[in-house]
Amino acid sequence: MTAPLALDVLEELITTVVEPSAVEIDATATFPRSAVSALGEHGILGLLNSRDVGGLGGTLDDAAQVVRRLATSCGSTAMVVCMHYCAAVAIEQHGPDDIRREIAAGRHLSTLAFSESGSRSQFWAPIGTATPDGDDIVLDASKSWVTSAGEADSYVWSSQPATAAQGASLWLVPSRAEGLKVAAPFDGLGLRGNASSPVLATDVRIEASARLGGDGEGLDIALGVVLPVFQVLSAASSLGMMDAAIAKTIAHVTTARFEHLDQVLAGQPVVRRHVAAMKSHADVADVLVADTIAALAGGRADAPLRMLQSKLVAGDAALSVLDTAMRVGGGAAFRKDIGIERHFRDARASAVMAPTIDALHEFIGRALCGMPLFG
Repeated sequence: MTAPLALDVLEELITTVVEPSAVEIDATATFPRSAVSALGEHGILGLLNSRDVGGLGGTLDDAAQVVRRLATSCGSTAMVVCMHYCAAVAIEQHGPDDIRREIAAGRHLSTLAFSESGSRSQFWAPIGTATPDGDDIVLDASKSWVTSAGEADSYVWSSQPATAAQGASLWLVPSRAEGLKVAAPFDGLGLRGNASSPVLATDVRIEASARLGGDGEGLDIALGVVLPVFQVLSAASSLGMMDAAIAKTIAHVTTARFEHLDQVLAGQPVVRRHVAAMKSHADVADVLVADTIAALAGGRADAPLRMLQSKLVAGDAALSVLDTAMRVGGGAAFRKDIGIERHFRDARASAVMAPTIDALHEFIGRALCGMPLFG
């Protein structure tokens, strides 16, 4: 199967598996296991793996299309896949062939375990330790948020270096390793099925060979390999939520009526103005995200700046668009059957997921002023 064919299959899976379970996943905060299994069986979890291990050899643009389309139906499923792709690219470059093949075959779900209780959303400053013990490494950490916690097969785990003087290190940690504990189930405002929970590591013993890249080189991998994928796919998720909100808002205002005026809601100029603003905000973000993907693919000089802007602009736009959708829908939008309020809640996550909107403003400002991002 090629990447384009996988995208065609995706539409059928959304219709038959993802969309029908989205409301229940949100209501019960249940992990979207059936959707993840179906995506794996049809090769979509292996989209970014190279063909030499059985993957589809897809591009970042392909992955963005997958996440965006999933987010129109189920934000939780979109986020699970987003974080899986982020982990998969690190494993693809630095991980063992057997795990790469398992991911390509759709039999292995991975995720990132970066943010920690001690440094919170500043994932670039891990507090957790990696202590050498013979041929093993012993991990101790308190991870504050791990998507697919207890559901993924592995975590791409960050820590302080084992022996290097500075930097960070990354490890491929089996999620069933002894000493790992999911601290509490996730019962959040939005993305309720993405199982984003704290994970505690107490004397977790792994082989030293589980390191991804060199000791102390983990931050370079996180920023150079993982971050561009996360930024773009997070932005794609925001785009998908806006796609859904705009479609549902238009459906509502073109069918709900003012009976005393004998006109639909869209007959009111103020309603049309809000719908126009929603679409315009979404399209501006869409164009910037597309340009980011082109900049990264082409190695343009402005690619790092565009990458930082992508999540910020799309996330900000989603907050505005979903706020407007709730306003236009009025009391009806607060009902769960219309579906707008679910996307409204899901869209909140982008603002606080590291790097947060505030952190991105700071990074972009530093970049524009010729300053290092960290300092």
